[in-house]
Amino acid sequence: MAMAEGDDRLVFVGMGLHDEEGITLRGLRELELAELVFAEEYTSSLSKGSIERLAKRIGKGIELLGRTEVEAGTRILEACASKKVVLLTAGDPMVATTHVDLRLRAERAHVRTTIVHGVSILASVPGELGLQHYKFGRTTSLPFPREGYSPTSPYDVIAENLSRGLHTLVLLDIDQENDRYMTANEGMHLLLDMERRVGKGILSKETLACIVARAGSPDCTVAAGKLGDIMNRSFGPPLHSIVIPGKLHFMEEEALKELAP
Repeated sequence: MAMAEGDDRLVFVGMGLHDEEGITLRGLRELELAELVFAEEYTSSLSKGSIERLAKRIGKGIELLGRTEVEAGTRILEACASKKVVLLTAGDPMVATTHVDLRLRAERAHVRTTIVHGVSILASVPGELGLQHYKFGRTTSLPFPREGYSPTSPYDVIAENLSRGLHTLVLLDIDQENDRYMTANEGMHLLLDMERRVGKGILSKETLACIVARAGSPDCTVAAGKLGDIMNRSFGPPLHSIVIPGKLHFMEEEALKELAP
């Protein structure tokens, strides 16, 4: 529903990657205009202190919401009835389906929504590795296994992409409440375990894998090699991502040799 400029609204602002310096100038302007600012860090995470430093910079408080509060959306939408509200997220806001759902509910409630996009892991990982964005298939997420829950759907996505010659970006689980972040090493071991369980023969210790650690940070680390050679290598602090390449273009092969030794 169209609303006049200045009416109450909900603005989704992406902070980009690594820390508060990844936010755009437009994102900063929206924060300065906002009457209430929320943030969430369960769909992705920034370096420690990023939210606090940003709050100091804009001169107003930023309230961190948990997963349940964002998914329910009640507090956010109720605040929109009388205030201009910003919801801060890491990366780009609309990568997470939770935020898409919240936006739809806001629009149905006649609250105008605006998106200020941020740098996304979906674009930065291919860029860091020198892989071509349009050669990626479906992205998949690798969850921490727990009792009674150890899905193999990420393996199936990789298999589907490989059958079409496409690369797969594997996002690794974040357990914000317990300050636990899946490492690339844990992820590679889980993928090989899925191969043993499902047995389609798509992954082995000879399979080429690529790692990007701390994308967007000054100390971003990239690596590529056979799973058996890199699965126990140290990549430093989180966040980590894995790419299982499909058919490589000759320029992509050169990029991995030069950029991801």
